Amino acid sequence: MQNLTVFTSKDRDTLLKPRKGESKFGEHIQLISNLTTIYDDIVNLDVDYVIFGVCEDIGVYANYGKTGTYKAWEATIKVLLNIQSNQATKANRVLILGHLDYSEVRDLVNKKPSKKNIAKARAYVEDIDKDVTYVVASIVKAGKIPIVIGGGHNNAYGNIKGLALAKNDKVNVVNFDAHSDFRPEEGRHSGNGFSYAYAEGFLKHYFIFGLHENYTSDTIFKTLNKVKAIKYNTYESLEVRKEVKFKTELEHGLDHITSKYFGIEVDCDAIKNIPSSAATPSGFSTKQARQFVHFFAKHCNASYLHICEASPTKKSETKIGKLITYLITDFIRARTN
Repeated sequence: MQNLTVFTSKDRDTLLKPRKGESKFGEHIQLISNLTTIYDDIVNLDVDYVIFGVCEDIGVYANYGKTGTYKAWEATIKVLLNIQSNQATKANRVLILGHLDYSEVRDLVNKKPSKKNIAKARAYVEDIDKDVTYVVASIVKAGKIPIVIGGGHNNAYGNIKGLALAKNDKVNVVNFDAHSDFRPEEGRHSGNGFSYAYAEGFLKHYFIFGLHENYTSDTIFKTLNKVKAIKYNTYESLEVRKEVKFKTELEHGLDHITSKYFGIEVDCDAIKNIPSSAATPSGFSTKQARQFVHFFAKHCNASYLHICEASPTKKSETKIGKLITYLITDFIRARTN
């Protein structure tokens, strides 16, 4: 497909840092040498997980957000390849597919967000939706689990639609996020991936874990309270007022989504002091994010992991890469232990 850049052995060898006496993750992953179609090339591969990146921030731009999320894939793959390969990390069960690349729209993203430019960006997000949907659906149909890294939270729509099409049924989602991303259907962007997926009949039950009360409008709260298929808690109720317990709310969320295949969404905006499109000084710890992923990944209906909205700089790229790598390996460990 046009926007997919396949990850090659040359790419791996460029980033890999071998060390005598050690076995690195990147030395044991599987790769596709010549891509024909994703489904045909992976259906018979002896792997469980297919990791790919989405290098874009046009969905964030289309939502008037802080750009830079296109860099998360590169930051992650540099770290992931160089962690240890051992009985805990299961590198031999992983295929690195590559990344969806949208560098041709960097010029638009760098422009002032005028009404005209926002309209162009929202139209382009629809093209990205098609790519993400196709890749996720192909991976799931082949019996593997997608792990999607990078980009804005607009890509939740493609993840949900891809899973639903592959399963031929509505699916559920749990979202670790400071925001609901359930804004009106005003043209596609990073703030309405879930509302579009719900309106179009791909999303059944939706649980939002850790909404920030300061950044959720009264209109959104009214919508969330009105729709029975949606449940949520807030960061303040969990961590400030201590009205509910973290573990209890994990179980509450699981009860809401386990009736169908479900996706796990992690927005890095929810994690304290992580450079992201809407970074926060008050949020969940990295430890809590890891516990969240581990908890939901253990369930047999967990069908994909998506980590988005991280916006690394040169100074923070290793920090971002390590964070996302921890979440990837926590997901894998939870499903294989």
